[in-house]
Amino acid sequence: QVQLVESGGGLVQAGGSLRLSCAASGRTFRSNLMGWFRQAPGKEREFVAAINLGGRTSYADSVSGRFTFSRGNAKNTVHLQMNSLKLEDTAVYYCAASELAWSLAQSPDQYNYWGQGTQVTVSS
Repeated sequence: QVQLVESGGGLVQAGGSLRLSCAASGRTFRSNLMGWFRQAPGKEREFVAAINLGGRTSYADSVSGRFTFSRGNAKNTVHLQMNSLKLEDTAVYYCAASELAWSLAQSPDQYNYWGQGTQVTVSS
């Protein structure tokens, strides 16, 4: 059974940093597109970042230059380094894995596996 488990969320002041991690089990996703999405209360789930098989990354305009998506040294982990956090970054953050490899898809429909989410709250 495939599982994605996020960690690293929490409460941080505006301007601070957090590092989210996602650990996969049940199969390897080293050769798959991985993504981060987030959902704030009353809003739809939105794309944050993606990384493909070749290590190429894509970011939402709202986080570009502040967030960095990387694959971990551990075989089945990915990380999202979030710097210069803003109030509007407050949301539940979800890790996702796709059966695609080279795509940098931004639509949730292109992802097949999802974690349960981790809360990120940015305070003033």
